[in-house]
Amino acid sequence: MAIIGSGNIGTDLMIKILRSDGPLCAAAMVGIDPDSDGLARAQHMGVPITAGGVDGLLGMPHFDEIKLVFDATSASAHHVNWAKLEPTGVRMLDLTPASVGPYCVPVVNLDEHLDAPNLNMVTCGGQATVPIVSAVSQVGIVTYAEIVSSIASKSAGPGTRANIDDFIETTSAALLSVGGARRGKAVMILNPADPPILMRNTVYCLVEGDADHDAIEGSVVEMVDQVNSYVPGYRLKQRVQFDTFTADNPLYIPETGKFTGTRVTVMLEVTGAGHYLPAYAGNLDIMTSAAKAAAERIAIHLAENIGAPR
Repeated sequence: MAIIGSGNIGTDLMIKILRSDGPLCAAAMVGIDPDSDGLARAQHMGVPITAGGVDGLLGMPHFDEIKLVFDATSASAHHVNWAKLEPTGVRMLDLTPASVGPYCVPVVNLDEHLDAPNLNMVTCGGQATVPIVSAVSQVGIVTYAEIVSSIASKSAGPGTRANIDDFIETTSAALLSVGGARRGKAVMILNPADPPILMRNTVYCLVEGDADHDAIEGSVVEMVDQVNSYVPGYRLKQRVQFDTFTADNPLYIPETGKFTGTRVTVMLEVTGAGHYLPAYAGNLDIMTSAAKAAAERIAIHLAENIGAPR
């Protein structure tokens, strides 16, 4: 596999892959800045590099051996990269919010998209919160889901900052198409606190009608455990909270009027593994961990179907 993007996300992903004993092999690190720390680290760790961008990747003598490419650049760059790579038949895992391919959250819907040529990993906020909305949706009808992701400003590189609008749009869309909510909204906060804060995510779900609180909490806890299996720093910050609104005491929503049912509040915290940036960069860790988990499953799937078209 190859990684396009030698910034924070691409470098962290490379280190994770090199430290694992899974089916992935780092065959190239691609950047556009020959002096970037990511390219220097890759070269030091024995990974072939190019500072020629996607054109440099295509020109590498072993490109034909690469089956999977991660794109850790930006939403706008991904469209250009995919236009050049799609004709080669290589598969791509997109870590930008470009939304070219179907959204993928490994614990929710990866098995549905194992053969997708281009798979979008949503956003760090999406990887943290969409599983929770899905867990609640498995028990009741989520008429509305809202998530707030707060990350340390120091963990947000140039690509993340340039993609904030795309982050909001892509995460909001994934709350519906993957999480199962009828309506959704995403909010992202870059927190400048010093020392930097850990990644925090708050998920609000409005569940229509009578809701089984115990079943919802059980579903959420089970989902947290599943995400934690590949993102060890992912955890509930406190127990799931429930607020019930009856016909006598409804919740008034400006857009839709009176709501009766249950508001479910889930608070999450993500501590980074510290492979590249310090532990406060949980947003970095959940994104690269999700992409790595998805790629490993796809690699196994490819091996099981060896001989099929690339």
